[in-house]
Amino acid sequence: MSRAIRRAVAFIESSFAQPVSLATLAGTAGLSVSRFATLFRKEVGISPHRYVCLVRIQHAKRLLRDGVPPCEVAAEVGFFDQSHLGRHFRRAVGVTPGHFVASPEARLS
Repeated sequence: MSRAIRRAVAFIESSFAQPVSLATLAGTAGLSVSRFATLFRKEVGISPHRYVCLVRIQHAKRLLRDGVPPCEVAAEVGFFDQSHLGRHFRRAVGVTPGHFVASPEARLS
């Protein structure tokens, strides 16, 4: 992975709970927006937006396992609201946050 993309990934992982724009990520990487988006997808395999969502989902899973209510989880990990969390969570994990908490996966992972 190139240094520019590593910087952007590190920024995402440290700032995932804040609004993260493509322009901000490109600036962090020292690239134009279009070049950054192309290079990120080539090197990481998914779009920058998808990567931000997946990082947020990983943190959301941890908080849900710890018993934090979904409405609080949404705010803590950077989603607009519980509905926004639910939509992205279902796409990434295959179940809603509520079903995840009740599942054996939540206890095992």
